[in-house]
Amino acid sequence: MPDVFADLVGQDEAVAELRRAAAAAAAVLRAGAADREPALIPAGGADATVVPGDAASGGVDPSTGMTHAWIFTGPPGSGRSVAARAFAAALQCAYGSGCGECPGCHTTMGGTHADVRMVVPEGLSIGVGEMRALVLRAASTPSGGRWQVVVIEDADRLTEAAGNALLKAIEEPPPRTVFLLCAPSTHPDDVSVTIRSRCRVVPLRQPPAAAVAEVLVRRDGIAPDVARWAAAAAQGHVGR
Repeated sequence: MPDVFADLVGQDEAVAELRRAAAAAAAVLRAGAADREPALIPAGGADATVVPGDAASGGVDPSTGMTHAWIFTGPPGSGRSVAARAFAAALQCAYGSGCGECPGCHTTMGGTHADVRMVVPEGLSIGVGEMRALVLRAASTPSGGRWQVVVIEDADRLTEAAGNALLKAIEEPPPRTVFLLCAPSTHPDDVSVTIRSRCRVVPLRQPPAAAVAEVLVRRDGIAPDVARWAAAAAQGHVGR
């Protein structure tokens, strides 16, 4: 069975970064099990890393470490929500790799993991009441012993009040909670400057047609010639 990042098409650099972070997160848990309650340093942009010593104990380079808040950006069809869900699965993976086979991977990818909450706007915006309730639940101890993960699709639809509620949680994060935001860009019209400054950004690009065709053949069993035509017609938009 393919691992959880298999459908993140044409994003090799992003996948490599997320794999390193998932490995570092697993190292934090291993160190915490032996020494103390695991925790993550609040993100300070691209330089945020795991708590000093934790990564080293797991053989992971601290410069590629884990942090508690992420923003996935990119054009429509680049796979922002696919990347966030795959990363959430890797964090819940029993092996810390996103193997695609363990219960943590299966339930996260299937949308049934008790410690992964997907926020998908039903209307034009995400309100403050919904965000406050979500932040409160996310502060609880993970039932599965790994991480509480909150995935916010279309984070650019947060109202100002909802954004402020989220900002407070990101500024003072619970030790076992990770926030994954998806937005078209880090422009202030999409994500507030203060939230952006506390997150690590993972930029995604429009995938090349050849990469889209490959996943259509592998995943969906489409004939190669039809897959190439569809990929070209969709102009790199995987969902389309």
